[in-house]
Amino acid sequence: MASVGMHVDQVFYRAPGGIGTYIRELVPAMSAADPTLDLTLFHAAFPYATRPGWLDGYTVVTLPQQIRRLYPMWDALGRPPLPPQLGRLNVIHAPSPATVPPVADGQRLVVTVHDLAFRVYPSLFPAAWRMLFRAGTWRAARKADALITVSENTASDLIRFYGVEPDRVHVIPLAASLPETTGAGTETLERLRVRPPYVLFVGTLEPRKNLVRLVRAYRRAVAEGGFPHQLVLAGPLGWHPQRLLAELKGGGPGEVVLAGRTRTEDLDTLYRSAEIFAYPSLYEGFGLPVLEAMVRGVPVLTSTSSSLPEVAGDAALSVNPRSVTAIAEALAELMSNGPERERLSKAGLARAESSSWTRTANETLKVYKGLT
Repeated sequence: MASVGMHVDQVFYRAPGGIGTYIRELVPAMSAADPTLDLTLFHAAFPYATRPGWLDGYTVVTLPQQIRRLYPMWDALGRPPLPPQLGRLNVIHAPSPATVPPVADGQRLVVTVHDLAFRVYPSLFPAAWRMLFRAGTWRAARKADALITVSENTASDLIRFYGVEPDRVHVIPLAASLPETTGAGTETLERLRVRPPYVLFVGTLEPRKNLVRLVRAYRRAVAEGGFPHQLVLAGPLGWHPQRLLAELKGGGPGEVVLAGRTRTEDLDTLYRSAEIFAYPSLYEGFGLPVLEAMVRGVPVLTSTSSSLPEVAGDAALSVNPRSVTAIAEALAELMSNGPERERLSKAGLARAESSSWTRTANETLKVYKGLT
């Protein structure tokens, strides 16, 4: 089996996001699938970060400070090279095009591209982020020996926008894990000012998540149907939050709760106690929160855009994300129709259980083996 180095900066971020989850789930799954895997993890020094406990047992290399200072131009400059202990590895895997490490002669490069939202909806991203991801994805498209995408939609976007040869692109979907419950559900909800019944959204609060329309649709549904539900938005504020904050400040029927960045165990409680999960995003490379809700049996409302139909299939109530009316009608249907919620709960469980990180790991290992 090939010796592999994976860049794991994102697990040290204050808000690891989807890429941090990808690394945290994929690495142990690959080790379990192939105990002979020679895997080295490398990252920059993050003075504020606590080393995640799951890294114990892995070979971990901290990059020199001059490399960290060169982000994101490290690969474009081609220097300095990876430290010597990484130079012996056969494959280098960048789990995001945000930072594509320069590889030595003979090393093979794998890059995972999660989405191309910055190309499809450029106005929804700060200029600095657009430049970062444009440059990183351009380098990945031209230098990677293999590109992993998490959906067919992202694969199509990658081929369309960057002219990547289809035989270099490998579609490997994500999965959702179900942690053990802690039994602290009531205390968690009280601390977060959340009371059932409620509609839940999970993710970074940024424009492409379509939260202004979700808030308007929720308020319309509550005003017209008299429903007692809260709307809970769980996640950190991202870029360009001004429109959402202005919408919330304007007030209206119902109650919207900003739960903020939540601990893993708190997030699990929020999922499990929700009556409805709403995720009418404009664009997703995959949309992992949809699967995370389904694996807990929460009925899902999502959108008909980008990769979300691939993830949700017929196990969710899918709507046009640009229509406040359509979102409001779907929310009202789920708030008032217990049998429909039960149907979607069962369908979502069946769909989520058909995915697994073991499958994701095995497909990723095949990519490595195909390069060596």
